[in-house]
Amino acid sequence: MIVPEDLRYTKTHEWAKQVEHEVVVGITAHAQEELRDVVYVELPEVGKTVKQGEPTAVVESVKAAFEIYAPVSGTVSRINTALTKSPQLVNQDCYGVGWFFAVNASQPHEFNALLGHSEYAKLIQTPSH
Repeated sequence: MIVPEDLRYTKTHEWAKQVEHEVVVGITAHAQEELRDVVYVELPEVGKTVKQGEPTAVVESVKAAFEIYAPVSGTVSRINTALTKSPQLVNQDCYGVGWFFAVNASQPHEFNALLGHSEYAKLIQTPSH
């Protein structure tokens, strides 16, 4: 399973990448594989104030719907409108064109407190049977 080393992670399977003053957010390969075929994405409005750990977006698959939580507090600065027309981009490239939204972080220390690569990799390891 792919776990890029340059990202930070949440225990609820969101990834976060700091790009200048923004934190770009998406779901991990583990999350999109659990979801399988993504059929709908509901994104937050640009300008919405979000708090770390609170539901911010929704992703639906043929199996279920899941909330996407904000990994950091701040204001939504951009959304990936391509997902509204092509939600399957999440399955095709969850770490690239399948990103969800970006936040202007109001509490920069929150980003640094997210899980690192090795911590997240340990979290998603499944015991062999």
